[in-house]
Amino acid sequence: MKIKKIEIIILAIIIFSFIAGFYFYHLLPDKIATHFNIKGEPDGYMSKFFGIFLIPFLLSILGILFFLIPRIDPLKSNIEKFKKYYDGFIFINFIFIVFIQVFIILWNLGIRIRINLFLPVFLGILFFYCGILCENSKRNWFVGIKTPWTLTSEKVWDKTHKLGGRLFKIAGILTVVGTFFQRYLLFFILIPLIFIFLYTMIYSYLEYRKEIK
Repeated sequence: MKIKKIEIIILAIIIFSFIAGFYFYHLLPDKIATHFNIKGEPDGYMSKFFGIFLIPFLLSILGILFFLIPRIDPLKSNIEKFKKYYDGFIFINFIFIVFIQVFIILWNLGIRIRINLFLPVFLGILFFYCGILCENSKRNWFVGIKTPWTLTSEKVWDKTHKLGGRLFKIAGILTVVGTFFQRYLLFFILIPLIFIFLYTMIYSYLEYRKEIK
């Protein structure tokens, strides 16, 4: 089986994650902060081992999952049609998760980075790219806005994902804007996502009803 470029990149990120954990392990306290509230203040702690190595193991599992999907999906030929966007989505997700690991390490080493300023920007980029992925995706069983009606009709899938793509891009922009309104940041993140979920589900149903008529 031919090894692809994205697989080499993701493997390198996973290895980096483990190396970073081993390198800084002895420098960290026995209990480290791993969860932070909306103000960027720590409000959850874990043992040093789990706090540092949970993310590398998570990345390993996600890597296997992401690389299996294009091979086991019954509609894998459709995934190949937007594979470069799918690979980009994997890359951005892995960079985002590694950023969280690096932040946890630095914070517990005494380097206080304001996660509540950086996290919304990363999330905004991720949401915006989800929009790009949606707009270019083709019908499949794993990636995209999967409702009974998008999975049944290719036309409904395409129309729903064009709309969903635009909405995800708007959500990404709103998330970044929320950085300047820290008090209401959670609303800038959650409300657009809830709206997208509900609206695209209703939209796909209505489009399907129109199609069968």
